[in-house]
Amino acid sequence: QVQLVESGGGLVQAGGSLRLSCAASGGTFSTYNMAWFRQGTDKEREREFVVGITPDGEIIDHTDSVRGRFTISRDNAKNMVFLQMSSLSPEDTAVYYCAADRMAALRTSRNPHLYDFWGQGTQVTVSS
Repeated sequence: QVQLVESGGGLVQAGGSLRLSCAASGGTFSTYNMAWFRQGTDKEREREFVVGITPDGEIIDHTDSVRGRFTISRDNAKNMVFLQMSSLSPEDTAVYYCAADRMAALRTSRNPHLYDFWGQGTQVTVSS
């Protein structure tokens, strides 16, 4: 069973930066697509895809609102994936989740339902 643990969230002022980390254990991390999703205060809305990365480090996609501001990276030797966030705005306030898709050999996806494993989330709050 794969376990994902996010860290690095917190309170930051608009225009600031944060770096989120996700540590994976179990499974074969280096073969998974990894992605960051987020969910705001409206729990009825589906988790929003932020950005993803393939096992080889290719970017799957960015959601338009974060393009040019957020950067995903991974370290397969350390079983970790990172999200560097800059120029943060209050609209970025959300719980950020790390997720893993085991079927990297078959697909890349923005669909949260296709991701097999999830972390517990880390809160990012951006004040104006």
